[in-house]
Amino acid sequence: MTSRRAFLTSAFAATALASLPLGAASALAHPQGPIGGIRVDVSRLVEQGWGPNADAIKAGMERELRAAFAGAIQRGGPVLVVKVRGIFLTSYAGGGGGGGRWGGGGGSSNDNLDSEAFLVGAGNRVLASYPVLSTISASYSGPWYLQDIDQRRIESLIQNNVAWIRRYVAG
Repeated sequence: MTSRRAFLTSAFAATALASLPLGAASALAHPQGPIGGIRVDVSRLVEQGWGPNADAIKAGMERELRAAFAGAIQRGGPVLVVKVRGIFLTSYAGGGGGGGRWGGGGGSSNDNLDSEAFLVGAGNRVLASYPVLSTISASYSGPWYLQDIDQRRIESLIQNNVAWIRRYVAG
């Protein structure tokens, strides 16, 4: 049975694709081809005060992106540049939010990772861009009392974000 949300989402997607210029819809439907390399920019996280965690997020994103695009990396293709714009870990995995060490609040029990992926060609020309907002329940990565729960939550967000980037870029 199709849910109301699924029906509305497919209706909006069909409308959006129909309004694209001729040829643009087919470009969205087909893989972009090989990519020449991968770069991850976490400078915004550094500005937001993530410190050494920004470096860990960058390393995790690079590792997951390389694994996701392992067969597609070839010299001469456009470079995949991912800019991590923000990360939000709610302060309490079991309930309705509140402020916390990771900037929680807003009454949500979801963690978020906001990024934008760009395919950059010769002359630094942006060929395509893909904004990605990953949202996962804070309890997805395990019980709140685990010693490494924050790292688990960040890793889950990275994996989810990379999966969406792979889907958008490779089709």
